[in-house]
Amino acid sequence: MRPLMYGYMRLAASDDPDENAAIEGELRRYTLSEGFELERLFIERLGASDESAFFALVDALKTAEVKHVIVPSLWHFARLPGLQAAMRDHIEREIGARLWVIQGKITQQRSTAS
Repeated sequence: MRPLMYGYMRLAASDDPDENAAIEGELRRYTLSEGFELERLFIERLGASDESAFFALVDALKTAEVKHVIVPSLWHFARLPGLQAAMRDHIEREIGARLWVIQGKITQQRSTAS
């Protein structure tokens, strides 16, 4: 049985649904290629009044055995570098989970496979 991993991505209402589906697919494929199973994908929808997906992710990490989180890029946490660093630090240092950032790694894998 593969170890479990959570995913997190942020979507704006104006984002292209096809692009969002492609990003989700890339997350799933990368997770599998690294030997994990994507247990749950937390999706932050900007402008929605729902509960914060980031806080739901943090709560899940605190109560589950899952200790790995994958994101497409740090931009999915926040646009400001300081806030990105704070969110990353919260996951890695305060919760003790490993953060996997795949920005640029998908393209690198494809080019080396060719």
